[in-house]
This record gives sequence, C-alpha cells and structure tokens, in this order.
Amino acid sequence: MAALLNAVDNLKHKCILMLIYSAGLRMGELLALERTDIIPERKQVLVRGGKGGKDRVTLLSEKILTLLNEYLQAYTPRIYLFESPEGGMYSATSVQMVFKRAKKKAGITAPATVHTLRHSFATHLLESGTDLRYIQTLLGHASSKTTEIYTHVSTKALGQIRSPLDNLDL
Repeated sequence: MAALLNAVDNLKHKCILMLIYSAGLRMGELLALERTDIIPERKQVLVRGGKGGKDRVTLLSEKILTLLNEYLQAYTPRIYLFESPEGGMYSATSVQMVFKRAKKKAGITAPATVHTLRHSFATHLLESGTDLRYIQTLLGHASSKTTEIYTHVSTKALGQIRSPLDNLDL
C-alpha cells in the first residue's frame, strides 16, 4: 500500500487515494464529499448518503490531515472536497486514471482497482485486531454477512492465532 501511495507526486491525487484508503470510502462517496464533511478535531469523515442513502461516520487518519490542509490551501475547493478544474464534482474516470498511473509507477502488477483501497482498509483493520462489528459500521454495511467476506480474505490474521494446545506446558 505504501508503494502505491508514495508513487503519487501530485498533492490532490495523493490526497484522493490516501483518503479512500484512510476512510474505506466507495468512489461515489469520495466524489460527493464536501469540505465540511471532514471533521479534523474528531479525526472523522462524515459520509452523507452513502450506499442505500445512509449516512455514516468513518476514520480520518492523522497522516492525511497535514496533506489535506496543504491541499485545501493550494486548491481552495468551493463546495466539493475534490473538484474538477472547472469547479464541479471531480470525475470517477479521473480517479481511476490516477490510481492506474500510481499502480504502474509503483510496479504493481497484481489486478487492482480503486475499490481495492476500500478492501485493503477493511482487511488491514481486521488483521490489526479490529472487531468485525466496528469494521461493518465504518464500511456502512447493513448486514454483517457483507463484512464477513474479509474474514476469508485475511489469511495473515489466521496465521497469527495460536492453538490453545500450544499454551499448555506439556
């Protein structure tokens, strides 16, 4: 993940990819974010009208706060957090192109899309021990069944669990 994010030099593009990964956002959620949806004092992102029309609050990494402040000073978006050069909502195609260029520059050959950043957010939280119910809330999943797919993806976490037998003095 670090190689991909470090491969981006443009401040706006770096903020876009880092925010998707930092907060586990869907593409449409990122594009619809307004400046006021970033709550730096709580380290939160307010997602309004996410999938299913539901609002939720998710994480905002401390690492992106400084970059976002630089971005806001340099670009001064009016309504949306990320705007096109003409001032409207940034396009999904542009985000996909940014991701594709970063992936190539980082030398990543495995299949991946912008949505992979959201999957990585969930998988990495799970691997670091975050309860699945919290991940469900952060992702905005109505059903725990949807979130449970990450338990199959995360084999690294399984490899770190010790059998109770290993704890016995035999």
